[in-house]
Amino acid sequence: MKKKKIVYCMYYILMFLPLVVTVISLIFLPDRIPAHYGSENQVTRWGSKYETLIFPAETMICGAIITAVAKSAAGKKKDAENNENSVLIIGIAVLLLFNLMTFYFLLADFRQIRNLSDMPVDITGLVFCYLGTAIILCGIFMPKLKRNSLIGLRTKWSMKNEVTWEKSQKFGGISFVISGACIVVSSLFTEGAMCVVWSLGILVVDVIIDIIYTRIAACKYS
Repeated sequence: MKKKKIVYCMYYILMFLPLVVTVISLIFLPDRIPAHYGSENQVTRWGSKYETLIFPAETMICGAIITAVAKSAAGKKKDAENNENSVLIIGIAVLLLFNLMTFYFLLADFRQIRNLSDMPVDITGLVFCYLGTAIILCGIFMPKLKRNSLIGLRTKWSMKNEVTWEKSQKFGGISFVISGACIVVSSLFTEGAMCVVWSLGILVVDVIIDIIYTRIAACKYS
């Protein structure tokens, strides 16, 4: 129970931290900031500094949705507590990404960056490196999931019985760790459009393999 409280505490800190940091930053931000960047990383629109509040608002909405999913995944079953904990851990990873993006663009606003290529870190590589790490995290927790209607490697085949569910989650966990690691490596050696193509390609191939495996498992263990 104490561990669960710590997880929830971390969760809510990450959920509201962007709002706190952004509100404080408004005091120091210039009135006119880069409000949108195009596909070439160039500023396409300038706007009011108060538009920086949009991202924290989206973070809180996303956090509230994930909390609701976690509560629903737990349900009333005692053995389903792993589902709630897994959703919360994944939620923390998602909120960390929102926090990272908030701080990244606040820095760009402070520096009045006209081209994101002038930033020390490539934004596309940063996002997909983090995405790969989050996928690895999902893979680690996937085998612990109990059968449910919300999260996990869910297909009509994996949901057939407890055995197919367990086999599918174990396989999916391993494949997610491998594909996540591949995405991280890809993000370190590519950037821009190539990073997106490689990362999404790896993810699509992984999902297809996972779905095929659930059908094989269903045929073998049904």
